Amino acid sequence: MVVSGDTPPPRDRRRSKHPSSRPDRAAEPPAPGLAVRMAAARLLAAVVDAKTPLDGLTDQEHGHPQFKALDVRDRALVRAILVTALRHRRTIEKLIADRLHSPLPGNATTLSHILHVGAAQILFLDVPDSAAVDLAVTHAKGDPRTQRFASLVNAVLRGLARDKAADLPKALATVTDAPDWFVERLNAAYSREAAAKILAAHRLESPTDFTVKAEPERWADAFDGIVLPTGSVRVGRLPAPVPDLPGFEEGAWWVQDAAAALPARLFGDVRGLRIADLCAAPGGKTAQLALAGAAVTAVDSSRSRLARLKANLDRLGLDAGIVQADVLDWQAEEPFDAILLDAPCSSTGTVRRHPDVPWTKSPADIEKLATLQRRLLERAVHLVKPGGTIVFSNCSLDPLEGEEMIRRFLADNPGIATDPLLPGEVAGIDAFLTPEGWLRTTPADMALADPALSGMDGFFAARLRRRQDQA
Repeated sequence: MVVSGDTPPPRDRRRSKHPSSRPDRAAEPPAPGLAVRMAAARLLAAVVDAKTPLDGLTDQEHGHPQFKALDVRDRALVRAILVTALRHRRTIEKLIADRLHSPLPGNATTLSHILHVGAAQILFLDVPDSAAVDLAVTHAKGDPRTQRFASLVNAVLRGLARDKAADLPKALATVTDAPDWFVERLNAAYSREAAAKILAAHRLESPTDFTVKAEPERWADAFDGIVLPTGSVRVGRLPAPVPDLPGFEEGAWWVQDAAAALPARLFGDVRGLRIADLCAAPGGKTAQLALAGAAVTAVDSSRSRLARLKANLDRLGLDAGIVQADVLDWQAEEPFDAILLDAPCSSTGTVRRHPDVPWTKSPADIEKLATLQRRLLERAVHLVKPGGTIVFSNCSLDPLEGEEMIRRFLADNPGIATDPLLPGEVAGIDAFLTPEGWLRTTPADMALADPALSGMDGFFAARLRRRQDQA
């Protein structure tokens, strides 16, 4: 089947513009579920074409208007479609391409997004094939850019539905579901075997981790989960929305990936210490430090994110000083005993939970963010007292934002030394220690018998110390 450009057919200039020449018929009501598919295709375009992060588009209060116009159940379906379409984007591309006699033209983006939304439902979601096909065809017919391709949409998606049992396993075995630049950087940073394990983990839906105030075994039993070696409670599939779970209103726990819970533990005993948590929102690490007895000052530049941090602390019954400021400009009244800098990064370690990341970021973004991290770390040095500790961390898999940046920073700053983490010093993390005594986790780590309960975010952390003789 040969496909031409994604442009509307020419208008019939012989058609009379007089209203009396048009058929007088009432507008048909939209097909049930069509608004969901239209929103999914629109948001997929925003992610893939405009590089817009998915979380912002699907925010319940500030998201895309087409998303916010839907009810709660339909919003959940839109997000499920989008996460699935992005998680398996290359596999879907291949299976669609296999059913075309020639590739879709470069400007057929709207048609491509309609096909991807339909294919994601047929191949991976519990949606009747007939509904996915029919709604995609209706969507194509209703858009002037894709009207003439409605029969193509019908043929391709019906072919996918018919052949998926045989074709999907083959595609999954041969296709890498990530853009080329991302695969190349993983291969360069890790071995090809390790990179393949990371990419395989990205195809799995992520579990939910909780940091609990006390009694992790009790909460693991309450949620039908497990206690990880690092102390986090992990649940494969939540029995209810987070706000409806037992312990939420009482502030007994908060949601926090197991890897994200590690940097705050690298300080050791923080009771009585003054610690600044830089780039602190949404506040999981601030909560950990406050719970452990530190006097915490949480600093972030975003008013809305700090409001969320304050709401989280209030629910948890924890207290911290809150400062809205750009860390690069902020002047503290006196230096701190310790600094936690969980720096802005490319978030490539969170792809399992945020499959839009490889499609919205680029190598140029990584380089730019690594430069910002270096500046933030240099600023942190001036906020900590001589002899004080700095823990630098981020959720990137790329060494340019982690190991390489820290090596260059240490070489250029003789007044700062690495303070290596020692085996056995922090429970459950020995497997993640590098030869330098830094922390490095990947989504392929924490391998358990159940793949659905395995893995964790990719994280890097290094513990540094300002030399005592540095004024």
